[in-house]
Amino acid sequence: MTRICPNPLGPILNLIMSTTTPSDSEPEDMVGLKDIPTIGDLFKKAILHPAKKPRYQPQLSYLDRVSLWQGDITKLQLDSIVNAANKSLLGGGGVDGAIHRAAGRKLYEECRTLHGCQTGEAKITKGYNLHSSHIIHTVGPVYDVSDDAVKDELECCYRTSLDLAVKNALKHIAFPSISTGIYGYPIEEATHIALGEGRRFLESDSGDKLDRLIYVVWSNADKAVYERLIPEYFPEPFEEGDEVQHEGETEMTTDTGTKAEAEAEPGPKEDAGVAERLVAD
Repeated sequence: MTRICPNPLGPILNLIMSTTTPSDSEPEDMVGLKDIPTIGDLFKKAILHPAKKPRYQPQLSYLDRVSLWQGDITKLQLDSIVNAANKSLLGGGGVDGAIHRAAGRKLYEECRTLHGCQTGEAKITKGYNLHSSHIIHTVGPVYDVSDDAVKDELECCYRTSLDLAVKNALKHIAFPSISTGIYGYPIEEATHIALGEGRRFLESDSGDKLDRLIYVVWSNADKAVYERLIPEYFPEPFEEGDEVQHEGETEMTTDTGTKAEAEAEPGPKEDAGVAERLVAD
């Protein structure tokens, strides 16, 4: 009987085959920038709808630089994600705990050297075992309806995090909905603050240093709030014939200008009265 000897290289070859992957492959649980739709994409798919009363004028370039994404923030492969941390920076519940667990022990060790963080401030660490290269830790306020300072503190969370990102030459940043979990900040009010600070930053002198601003939500309820409010802060450009209200005025684009401009031209007396009533409204 012929004896077949095992190939001594077999175990080595099996190990190589099991650990070698194509150069263009990615972990199944990783979400890259190309996988995250922009708000321009969401407008095209009619997931976002034009706001009746936009708070800002349209800026076409912002539609390709702002995103809304639903899912686990620890799966994102970006320059930075934001951690809604507590003052110790040593981990906690919710997003904070999830980020610390995913990043591993070395994140905890680095955070110990930062000596905590005050409400409204932000500090930066490496991402360690995360797909994202950096984590920006910011401490949101505990909501108190009688405390006027909480609004300013939440605004500072977004502002200081954005400033820290561009200071470190980071091109992408993803925010969870800060303070809306156990800290109790109402999602509607918090979303207005998040979107407002994002818009103001993009309009600032540092705004062009950031390629992508991403708002990350977990629940369908939070997603619905962002989908409703985003068009107020990042509206689509108006098309000819669109009627929009902006800062209390009604305007309609025409071939020669806005409706308000057309009504300013000389015309019958009764037409002037209509224009006066429109402005008064």
